[in-house]
Amino acid sequence: MIAGNAFGGGFALREQSAYYQGTSFAGNGTTGESISSIFWNPATLTGAGHGLTTESHSSFIAPQSDVNGDFTPQGLVNALTGGFGASSTGSGDIASNAWIPSTYVGYGLNDNWYFGLAVNTPFGLATKPGTNWAGQYYSRSSEVFSVNATPSVAYKFNDMISVALGLQAEYLQVRLKSAYPFRASVTSQVPSSEVKGGSVGFGATAGFTVKPIEGTEIGVGFRSAVFHELEGHFINPAAPGVGVANASRTGIEAKLITPEMVTLSAKQRITEKFRALGTVEWTNWSRLGTVHLKATDGTTTNPTGLPDLKFNYDDGWFFSVGGEYDWNDQLTLRAGVGYELSPIDEDIRSTRLPDNDRLWLSAGASWKPTEHLAFDVGFSHLIPADTKIDISPGHQDYNANIGTYVADVDSQVNIFSASLRYKF
Repeated sequence: MIAGNAFGGGFALREQSAYYQGTSFAGNGTTGESISSIFWNPATLTGAGHGLTTESHSSFIAPQSDVNGDFTPQGLVNALTGGFGASSTGSGDIASNAWIPSTYVGYGLNDNWYFGLAVNTPFGLATKPGTNWAGQYYSRSSEVFSVNATPSVAYKFNDMISVALGLQAEYLQVRLKSAYPFRASVTSQVPSSEVKGGSVGFGATAGFTVKPIEGTEIGVGFRSAVFHELEGHFINPAAPGVGVANASRTGIEAKLITPEMVTLSAKQRITEKFRALGTVEWTNWSRLGTVHLKATDGTTTNPTGLPDLKFNYDDGWFFSVGGEYDWNDQLTLRAGVGYELSPIDEDIRSTRLPDNDRLWLSAGASWKPTEHLAFDVGFSHLIPADTKIDISPGHQDYNANIGTYVADVDSQVNIFSASLRYKF
């Protein structure tokens, strides 16, 4: 599995359903033809009916993101480059195309009890500018990868109320590279330092749905934080002239907590063929402050010390409205628009993740050739707000031994999704 640029606010990945991709995820916490809604609200599992339901979803993300600005060296970098370290070299396209798969299984035992399993990649990031770009001392490649398996059980009290609980088991890996400032040079490529760590953590999910009157449904879903104890290494390249003759490898550990998420969705039947949908989502990114790395092997040869991973995000919000129309018994059309408030603003925006608020425009369809088989397709075009990076005194990433970096970011994203659903 490959997780590309995060396009769900921060480094979360929203692309977990081809069905709801077509509505900009409006109504994703209510029951529908697809059980992919259990990612946001496990209580929607009760909409699967009796028997076994299986779904396979794939999203292909085609992003484009270019960072162009000016680096002004200061401190040690300025001294080691002889004053020639200034650069305006652009990043090139830092965003790679990516495929994000997800799988869902549901089983209705009887009218009351339902069991499900979701396998997703809820967090991901992959940015890779050109090696010698102007911002290389603040970042080169950045990778976050995750796999999350969530078994759940739902109980349907009656036609009005359903509840559910689930358990998250999640693997998370982080790998970050930067040009090593103590090897600055105008005659050769600057080597990279690297932070890498992985962990398995656990969390929970919960939710309920209420149908107060016929044709109206409200769903609330909760995905808890997942606590990770990352273990890995920090590598510095050889640094002649500053007390280290060879590259050093330091064992590290760090505590990282992914944010919890609350989803509120509604679905209203307008006519026998048309339904209006809406969603409001809150993500507690503000719990992700500064992650401190701790050496585990007593190594003290690193001249710069272990770096901190500074996030300090705000909370994230997502709003969307949409609708779906049954063209006939086999074909359903849907569309939606969404707006996302990013947890990242200019005060903390980094070269690793130049995230910003964005507009979602989406459309999709479902085709059901037989009673048991269905196909979904969805498309979204994302339009980010004007984005700037200003790493200068006062910014959390600014390092007086490196220098300042000020840039503009030009981005856009297209997302194509498809799924196959089969009910035994």
